[in-house]
Amino acid sequence: MKKYPVGIQTFSEVIGGGYLYIDKTDLVWELARYAKFVFMSRPRRFGKSLLTSTLESFFRGEKNLFKGLKMEALEKEWEQYPVLHIDLSIIKGQQNAKELRDRLMLLLKQFADQYGSDADEFSPGARLDGIIRRAYNQTGKQVAVIVDEYDAPLLDVIHDSSLLEDIRTVMQEFYQPLKANERYIKFCFLTGITRLSQLNIFSTLNNLTNVSLLPKFAAICGITSEELRSQLSEDIHQLAMAYECSDEEVAARLQMRYDGYHFSEVSPDIYNPYSLLSAFANQKISNYWFETGTPTFLIRLIRHFRFDITDMDGIEATDYSINRPTEAMTTMVPLLYQTGYLTIKDYDREAEIYTLSIPNQEVRVGWVDGLLPIYVGLEGEDVQAGFALKFWRALRKHDIDLAMREMQTYLAGIPYVEGFKKKLAEAATAEGFYEYTMYLIFSMLNVYARTQVKCAKGRTDMVVWMPDTVYVFELKTDGTAQQALEQIDQKGYALPYHAEGRRVVKVGVKFCVDTRVPENWVIAD
Repeated sequence: MKKYPVGIQTFSEVIGGGYLYIDKTDLVWELARYAKFVFMSRPRRFGKSLLTSTLESFFRGEKNLFKGLKMEALEKEWEQYPVLHIDLSIIKGQQNAKELRDRLMLLLKQFADQYGSDADEFSPGARLDGIIRRAYNQTGKQVAVIVDEYDAPLLDVIHDSSLLEDIRTVMQEFYQPLKANERYIKFCFLTGITRLSQLNIFSTLNNLTNVSLLPKFAAICGITSEELRSQLSEDIHQLAMAYECSDEEVAARLQMRYDGYHFSEVSPDIYNPYSLLSAFANQKISNYWFETGTPTFLIRLIRHFRFDITDMDGIEATDYSINRPTEAMTTMVPLLYQTGYLTIKDYDREAEIYTLSIPNQEVRVGWVDGLLPIYVGLEGEDVQAGFALKFWRALRKHDIDLAMREMQTYLAGIPYVEGFKKKLAEAATAEGFYEYTMYLIFSMLNVYARTQVKCAKGRTDMVVWMPDTVYVFELKTDGTAQQALEQIDQKGYALPYHAEGRRVVKVGVKFCVDTRVPENWVIAD
């Protein structure tokens, strides 16, 4: 049986243990020669740690590990260099500067044990500085410094002013030796989720080359659609047998669930590697990327920026806004891109504008799952277990009346949500709150929905796209369902969708603020 490296991030273990390996070593070889100081951001669980481990094995000259891989034909010298591979993911969540300094010193102990230490190296930066110099002097070779999850210590405190400055100061001092010891360094690679200029390393390391958006390295992390077809066809077949369907049907489901990432203006379709391999290993297509939930720092920032969660498709952004440092953000867009909740879907070369959208079904459902408790007070698993199957089947049968009755019954049975009045009061309008509620529920079921859709005479409250039907909703809390339906006709909200060749259904809905459920509705073709 094939072994899948789910959760295994060490290159030597993947190769030595006979695990599946999608050969990226040609790109690793090019990356190692592209620039001396390199930075790259990618979302979590996208193979950054395996990439750093592969770089470590390469610079250690471990030729035997690359036998039969693309690297073997490219590299001729296989020189051995001292390598400092530093993983900062294990020291995140520190509560004060002293605790962080202590953990950094402990992290560097493995290298101090190997190359020695001086008594006056009291700080992490001083210790790192000494280790680099001693490694060079003892081996006569320049040092490869590889830092994984470089931003981990700061992400959880990025908007906590009481901690941020002290933590930032410690990390800034830690990274300063990288520039000061340039002549002793062969290669320096930093990777993480975000671009944090507040660390000051992007000004201190003024020759740091950001390759995050370069087409050359777009596929260095993740699994491309071509790699899936050419190297994992048997895996698709085995999964199809488990689902008792054709290979093509399973491939289509995998594409909808895990594909859709693009990390440059010219990029192949890229699948989330963690989720795709987990599906093969478990013989089950599921939402693996969100097993640990939506990161808490994202939730905090959504509240901080009052981000409109319904506007996640078709966002336009410039190169600078995608790469904008986290602490310099004025919107959530840069962080949502950097963390993988948005990806590049199109690029206008003339205007130099990217179009960003949610990558795939897994992200849409997981994103909404993390937001339901915040905006509606419901847990995602409660929505799915409560009425999802009935609601989905009603929509597929084009029975919107039955679907709305299922929603009415379900919401009526939900206990009074804590903070509901506050949530309702904070919404721009009462209808706006219910737009959010319906948007989140539709999205949780992977039904494509948009709110406040512009048209010639105004904004449609909500439009929902099904494979063969478009539903146009107008919601009222102060007014009747019939008035809502009449507004759709008077302002021509449904007109733009007749040209799509799908059935267009208009739905006027009256929500009751007291009971918090759809009270009645009127439907018309």
